[in-house]
Amino acid sequence: QVQLVESGGGLVHPGGSLRLSCAASGRFFSVNRMGWYRQVPGAQRDMVATITKDGQITYSDSVLGRFTISRDNAQNTVYLHGTGLKPDDTGVYYCTARAYELSFTYRDYWGQGTQVTVSS
Repeated sequence: QVQLVESGGGLVHPGGSLRLSCAASGRFFSVNRMGWYRQVPGAQRDMVATITKDGQITYSDSVLGRFTISRDNAQNTVYLHGTGLKPDDTGVYYCTARAYELSFTYRDYWGQGTQVTVSS
């Protein structure tokens, strides 16, 4: 019912920057929360940043001050901008969206994941 398409991953040198995007398409009533999670081998998928439709933002401590999340409600697209990247930022970044089928029911959807590698 909802598809999330990510783009923007790749190799980044330490101190460099990145810009990820994720567009939601399909059939839904509303998307009230979108965000980015990161996963590395042998670890669980952890939250990086989330943003609600009304603009409430949450960042993980590891990216606070370096990453910025934003969204375009008209396009149902969420972005993640990062600067001063560190090797610990390496991982597969997954886009997520909580889509409401009705005003009181929802389902969580995930993108395919995009690899971000921070290395010299």
